[in-house]
Amino acid sequence: MAAIFMNLGGLSCGRLTRQSLLSLTLLLLTLSGAAQADSESDPWEPMNRAIYDFNNAADKYVMRPVAVGYDAVTPSFARRGINNFFNNFLDVNGALNALLQGRIEYGVENLGRVLINSTLGFFGFFDVATEMKIPRYQTDFGHTLAIWGVPQGPYVMLPLLGPNTLRSSVGFGVDAYASPMGQMRNDEAEWGLRALNIVDLRAGLLGTDQLMSGDQYVFLRDAYLQRRAALTSDGQAQDDFSEFDDSWEDDDL
Repeated sequence: MAAIFMNLGGLSCGRLTRQSLLSLTLLLLTLSGAAQADSESDPWEPMNRAIYDFNNAADKYVMRPVAVGYDAVTPSFARRGINNFFNNFLDVNGALNALLQGRIEYGVENLGRVLINSTLGFFGFFDVATEMKIPRYQTDFGHTLAIWGVPQGPYVMLPLLGPNTLRSSVGFGVDAYASPMGQMRNDEAEWGLRALNIVDLRAGLLGTDQLMSGDQYVFLRDAYLQRRAALTSDGQAQDDFSEFDDSWEDDDL
């Protein structure tokens, strides 16, 4: 199973309206209260496992082969630039969420990263801000909802998008709408960028499948829930697969 699904917070399956976002939030509050699930519960496991199997097949027959080809033809310096470019988009979301959380200093730092990398970094292809020791605040709207007191709700495996909780699913939609890609008015350009982002993420995770031992569904679920718990407890995401962000530099992959 591709660990890419741990890293799709900045992507979207479509542009959402404000009305639909409000409806999703109301649904989240209703179902979260009804489920009364703690952070480790998986009351929808049979359904989640079926969706997991579907996602696994889609990765095996579509996503991974495309990622292997992309990895083979794309030089490492280009991969690094593409990764930086999309991280610059995520910094925009991080700034917005930091401000919504009342963490003004973090929001200003992320805005500074965006301004520097979008100018001196040639539209984000070079991460000049990191070289200047400006830290990145990693967050998302699911984290914002947690700070606002919205319950997490049950664990849910989404088709193609992978592991989530009910709360992070709503956050995912809001972040996708608010991101620079979500605000584009050119559908072809938007979907082209999203497709490139997905392929680049998957290519960066080639070779990670062997790390998942035993029941891979349980492994992925527990790793995701631990990552979300770390994010919502102290504001910094602890990505269990972050060591593979540079995997395109390994010629063996």
